[in-house]
Amino acid sequence: VQLVESGGGLVQPGGSLRLSCLGSGFTFSHADMSWYRQAPGKEREWVASISTFGRITNYADSVKGRFTISRDNDENTVNLQMNNLKPEDSAVYYCHAKTWRTYWGQGIQVTVSS
Repeated sequence: VQLVESGGGLVQPGGSLRLSCLGSGFTFSHADMSWYRQAPGKEREWVASISTFGRITNYADSVKGRFTISRDNDENTVNLQMNNLKPEDSAVYYCHAKTWRTYWGQGIQVTVSS
């Protein structure tokens, strides 16, 4: 099983980034997918989730209205569009899959700084 994140990097406040996560080794369309993040010195926190066929999405209050989670089950990918980024969004972002087991990606750095 693999979850591979891409799309991170350095962006100025107010900018945008799009994270992607490619899943393999499990039935992607059967998994609820989520994004989490962890900033230095802080606990890992949940950011957003999407149900198996994308009908239900949920967001942490801190990102609601700025971030959008989506998925493509044909491509085994889940995306996180992040707009109007703030310095406090800086963290390592992790892709998470939940079937009868849970899986984590290796994480990708997002830095929001001028």
